[in-house]
Amino acid sequence: MKRFSQPNVLIFDSGVGGLSVFQEIKKLLPTLNYYYVFDNEAYPYGELLQETLIARVNALVIKMTQQFAIDLVVIACNTASTIVLPSLRSALAVPVVGVVPAIKPASLLASRAVGLIATPATVTRQYTHDLIRDFVKEKEVELLGSTRLVDIAEEKLRGRAIDLQELSDILQPMRNKVDVAVLGCTHFPLIKEEIQQVLGEEIALVDSGQAIARRVQALLPALEAWQNGQTWRIFSTAQPWEEQALNRSVMDMGFNPIEVYPLPEISDR
Repeated sequence: MKRFSQPNVLIFDSGVGGLSVFQEIKKLLPTLNYYYVFDNEAYPYGELLQETLIARVNALVIKMTQQFAIDLVVIACNTASTIVLPSLRSALAVPVVGVVPAIKPASLLASRAVGLIATPATVTRQYTHDLIRDFVKEKEVELLGSTRLVDIAEEKLRGRAIDLQELSDILQPMRNKVDVAVLGCTHFPLIKEEIQQVLGEEIALVDSGQAIARRVQALLPALEAWQNGQTWRIFSTAQPWEEQALNRSVMDMGFNPIEVYPLPEISDR
C-alpha cells in the first residue's frame, strides 16, 4: 500500500491541559503526525504580563513550526488564545486554531442558568464577558474561577488520587444554580468524570474539545489513512515535576517520553 505523508499538527498549552484537546482531535484524525509542547517554565499563564505571554508563545510556536514543518497549530489554552492569536496568525503562513469557552453552545442547552468554571484569568477577562453578553440571553450566569482545579488535573495525570470532598467544596457555588456548566479551561476535561460525579448528572458539562477537533478536520482533511505504529513527540520548556509519573500518562496517549525544549531567544524588536 502506498504511504502518503500526513500533515503535522502542533498543539500548544502552558501545561498538560491541552492533552484533552489532543485526545478529541485524535479521535477524528488518528493518523496525523502530532507534536505537543507545553510552556511549564512560565506556568500558570494567567499570572504573566500580556507582553511576556505574547513573546513566549510567539517564540516557541514559530520556532517549532519552522523546525518540524508544521501544517496547523492549535493553541489549546484559553488565556493564550484570547491574547496571542492575532500576532501569531500574522507571523505564520499556516492555520492557527484557538480555543474559547463553550459559552454559546452552553447557552443553547441551558433552560435555567449557565455556569462557567475556568481559571481566574479567564473569568475576569473582557473577552469572556463579551461572549456572555453576545450569547447568553435572558439567563443567569454563574462564574467560578479556580487555579486549584488546574493543579488537580495536573496531579491526576501524575497518578495522584483526587480528593472528591475538596473538589466538591470548590464546585459548591455551581450547585442548585445552573443546569449547564462550561469547562472553560482545557485542563478541566481531564477531570470531567470527577466533576460530574460531585455536581451530579442534573448539571450538563460542555467544553470546546469536540468543536476544535471539527475545526481541525475542516482545515486539514487527512490524506489516505495509514498506520505505521509511530509515536508522537511531546516537549516542555522546563523539566516537569514528577516527570516519571507524567511520562507514564503521556506514553499511554501515544507520545514518546517528554523532551525538554528550552524557550528560544526572544527578540527585543
